Amino acid sequence: MSDFVLDHTMIRVSDLEESMDWYQSHLDYEEKGRWDGDGFTIVYLGPEDVHEDGALLELTHNEGEEDYDLGDAWGHIAVRVEDVHDAYYDLMDEGVEDYRRPEDNPGYAFVKDPDGHEIEIVERDHGAKWSLDHTMIRVEDADEHLGYWTRKFEYEHAGRWEADTFANYFLKPADAPEEAMTVELTYNYDGRSYDLGDAWGHLAVRTSDLHDDWDTLMTREAEDYRDPESCDDMYAFTKDPDGHEIEILDPHDSPVDRS
Repeated sequence: MSDFVLDHTMIRVSDLEESMDWYQSHLDYEEKGRWDGDGFTIVYLGPEDVHEDGALLELTHNEGEEDYDLGDAWGHIAVRVEDVHDAYYDLMDEGVEDYRRPEDNPGYAFVKDPDGHEIEIVERDHGAKWSLDHTMIRVEDADEHLGYWTRKFEYEHAGRWEADTFANYFLKPADAPEEAMTVELTYNYDGRSYDLGDAWGHLAVRTSDLHDDWDTLMTREAEDYRDPESCDDMYAFTKDPDGHEIEILDPHDSPVDRS
């Protein structure tokens, strides 16, 4: 497994069983791991044949919490299919709400999960069906964030789209396979600011040595948010310039079974 490859995207859900049923029924996800904590449950989901460097979706359910704010700093997760039109209308036949049709978009479509998290459907010739292709976050300063991901995590450009009013930049580690998830930075030229909300949790990157890589991040002046010692030496957290949380995770300490 590659260092600093994106391991998962975490979202918070109000009804764990409803969300698990939605993702398992419509995206054919299976449970890859689970962690029951004091007042919360974490479940990792993904396709049966997800690549070893592919990303998973983490659902977090906090007991007694049923109303989350989506904010607008997090955009969406994107999943891969061979044919967007067929995949979208298969979901419509299954009772998924009609949201943004492929006829109205150049090669993609959108649906929403039960909590309103947006899911983009994109056509790809690689990766398992419904596997995570990218996670989009909105950023207030494109130059700052491009520098952040390239300096802190040694990410490289994997694609870009520049329009009249906005730009999208895709990044991932240079040695990551094409099946790995990218991070999409969306920059709107009008100078707007964003609300993080609390329905989206974090992005997570893998490490082969949590403490050494944490020290490297500190040398590169990443934010010291939650160091390994404060997280029982199992993981750590930093933040990007806009406050999006990024977990640093040793997969050997994760409940996920990738065998």
